[in-house]
Amino acid sequence: MTYLLRRWINTVVTIAAFCTTIETFAGTTPDEVKAFERNKEQAEKGDAESQYLLGVCFYEGAGVSKDFVQAVFWWQKSAEQGDSRAQYNLANSYRTGEGVVKDLRQAFVWNLKGAEQGNVSAQINLGFLYIMGAGVMKNDVQASFWWSKAAEQGKDSAQFNLGNCYNNGIGVPKDPAKAIFWWRKAAEQGNPKAQYNLGVRYLNGEVVAKDVVEGYAYWAIAVTTDEDVREELASLEKELTPAQIAAGRKRANELKVEIEVKMSSTKSK
Repeated sequence: MTYLLRRWINTVVTIAAFCTTIETFAGTTPDEVKAFERNKEQAEKGDAESQYLLGVCFYEGAGVSKDFVQAVFWWQKSAEQGDSRAQYNLANSYRTGEGVVKDLRQAFVWNLKGAEQGNVSAQINLGFLYIMGAGVMKNDVQASFWWSKAAEQGKDSAQFNLGNCYNNGIGVPKDPAKAIFWWRKAAEQGNPKAQYNLGVRYLNGEVVAKDVVEGYAYWAIAVTTDEDVREELASLEKELTPAQIAAGRKRANELKVEIEVKMSSTKSK
């Protein structure tokens, strides 16, 4: 049997969603009201960091009632001073129409500013805007370029998307080996879509040597965070011997440990 990459995994545009998590500051102050007042005082004096943080307070309702309009107001102030986190948040607001009139062109403009400063979330979203032609002329080359920037910073969703670009020849020359390379990078960070795709390659013996045990193992770890794989894993088991299934489960446990070690090592750096 030949196993296929599922459409939602194989088609770049629909697989790894936009980064929608608002960039927030690390850690919280026990007294959120005092934190809000402190940020407000400094923000009104023109401090870009405080303006960004004040926007987060308004967005999250930390120390003040939620107010998306005020969040956007302060992110705009901070973004204009060059804060990449505020630029990303502002772009996201324009893309979703949260706290401001939806404007994909402005979403593109502010994502670009953030991306050029190395903000990985902005780089990922910029790639999507380019591949969709949203707020800017469609440009697959630019999409793959910005995903490569984010992938090199270690973002698993960007690594997965870049793998798809190489697999399909989208914005880059088609190169299945490079697709495997980036999917493996993403899989090692626990990305279930990348794990699934690697499993397909091993099961089919495409680009890599055929290895049903390794293929089963990648699907088995993908299913822990992606329920959509469960039905396909059950179908695969009907094609394998009990010995192969046992070996696959053993290898899956080994892969889980390897991934946990690598992820722990990355976080500690």
